[in-house]
Amino acid sequence: MGKNQPKELTLDHILQELDQCADLKHRSFPELAADLVYFQHSVDNTLFTQEILEPFSRIQLPEVERMLQQSQFVKMSDPKTAVVGILDGNVAVFHRKSMYLLNISGPEERSVQSSETETVIAGPHDAFVESASTNLSLIRRRLKSPHLKVRKYAVGEISKTAVYVLYIEEIADMDMVEDLEQRIRKIETDELNDGGKLTQFIEDQPNSVFPQFLTTERPDVVVSKLAAGRVIAIVDNSPTAISAPASFFEFFSSPDDYYQRWALGTALRLLRFLALIITITFTAMYVSVTTFHYEMIPEALLRTLAESRNRVPFPPVYEALLMEIMIELLREAGARLPTKIGQTIGIVGGIVIGQAAVQAGLTSNVLIIAVASSAIASFVIPSYMMSASIRLIRFGVIILTGIWGNMGLVMGISLIVIHLSGLTSLGTSYITPVAPMKPKDWKDIFIRAPFSSLRTRPSQTKTANLVRQKNRK
Repeated sequence: MGKNQPKELTLDHILQELDQCADLKHRSFPELAADLVYFQHSVDNTLFTQEILEPFSRIQLPEVERMLQQSQFVKMSDPKTAVVGILDGNVAVFHRKSMYLLNISGPEERSVQSSETETVIAGPHDAFVESASTNLSLIRRRLKSPHLKVRKYAVGEISKTAVYVLYIEEIADMDMVEDLEQRIRKIETDELNDGGKLTQFIEDQPNSVFPQFLTTERPDVVVSKLAAGRVIAIVDNSPTAISAPASFFEFFSSPDDYYQRWALGTALRLLRFLALIITITFTAMYVSVTTFHYEMIPEALLRTLAESRNRVPFPPVYEALLMEIMIELLREAGARLPTKIGQTIGIVGGIVIGQAAVQAGLTSNVLIIAVASSAIASFVIPSYMMSASIRLIRFGVIILTGIWGNMGLVMGISLIVIHLSGLTSLGTSYITPVAPMKPKDWKDIFIRAPFSSLRTRPSQTKTANLVRQKNRK
């Protein structure tokens, strides 16, 4: 924008600011002393006809002033705000020396569908879309409370992206709300178009491989986080919402845990933690045992393993890294290709490459089983961001075991635990409720206890209103 902006808001100034915008529409009504300025692709054509064209075709000049006094027409005085309003999909109505904005924006948007990354068997299947207004309506529909507060910020020097901060008054800790808002206000960037970008700007430790904010596409998850006392951020043009603060163990929870019987939910949650151990250690344990610790292998299996590795010319660590990289290539190829082709590539590629690698003597049968088990276990983790982080860590653990054997495995796990212990999310411990120790919260972390036992909100939220429900007989 021009540096020397005139103080007076005029039609010529607006047209000058939006010069060389081929999609800008300027319509004049000389008999009504009125002009319209808008972007045609950003307004709803039906509303434009009903609210502007039809009334303007019926009224006379003396009636224009009275029509513009209606509540839907907002009088503007600041040129910069007026330009942003037009860019946001409003119609600017100029009449004599006054300007009004009418919000009839109606850009094309994706319809509400189910989430492809957070699928559930039971429970709701609707998911967020790229429109923040639609996402807010999905939340309001589930949480009909006047205590749900929404604050709006504009982020990006060029994009002016709307970022909304949501919390429940008298439940959320206001210090956390102010902390999150302060971090958002400090962001200085040209554009922001996704919640994933926002988390990288406001994380406590941006160099960590672990996600420090939980992202979700599900409105029901957002509502449960709000009710628990957490703070939510929604970015316009992004289908994901951000929940803060987040705990490491929170990434292993799924909405399915709460929509099914508590015993089944508990079993599934424990299975996910078992999958975490398998995906980090299984391939690394193979490298450690076959390189340094043959005495750990049962005698009945030792002969089979020796025959399997007899033709392999590489050390176990090279063999494992080669197969892990191939699995990641297949995974990435399957994700980028169209759905049907991607599934075919993943299945056929895995079978063909694995079988061919064994026959060619590049790897052993046992390693194929270990790598496949680790890959399958990583898919059990509900959060894609956490699953990707753990897959990356797995390579480091494999290298350590290839150098120091079981000592390297212990060292790798110790480094992970030490790193997790030092992480924070919005100023709170990342491994709550283990450190600091909060045994009461374990009922909804390592297990999914019956709802009758889940009477208090998580201590990580620092809420003053701890009581979540009361059981009445």
